[in-house]
Amino acid sequence: MTPEQIETAIAFGAVAPTLYAAHAVGDHWVQSHTSACAKGTAGAAGHRACLTHVLTYLATCLVAVLAVTAALGILDTLTATGVVVGLVVNGLTHYVVDRRKPLVFLARLTGHGGWIDSGDPEAAYKLDQSWHLGWLLVSAVLTVTL
Repeated sequence: MTPEQIETAIAFGAVAPTLYAAHAVGDHWVQSHTSACAKGTAGAAGHRACLTHVLTYLATCLVAVLAVTAALGILDTLTATGVVVGLVVNGLTHYVVDRRKPLVFLARLTGHGGWIDSGDPEAAYKLDQSWHLGWLLVSAVLTVTL
């Protein structure tokens, strides 16, 4: 491995779990009850609630990534482009599924409609969270490689 590859691997090893932790905090503790209830509703109010949630969520992710990489002395391995692109991908994919109808559409498209329609109260939540976590992995890679 080259020194640059080692540096990237170390940064990924810091950024990926940081985004995972920030996701949990931003998606559950930072999100307001109002946003949680309204973000999937139709119309401007639903879009506004979802946007508010995603912006506070992304702020949580940004602060966490900057704080952890600074504390570890590896902040300089990140570029502004990588951080911005990672956050944009994270935010856009988060927004789309949190509008709820796209989550149901994707579940049905991939053969999980029966689970969504089964009445299992955790089905939508688990699909939502696994979607977010998959995109967090992509976001972490983009953050450290761009």
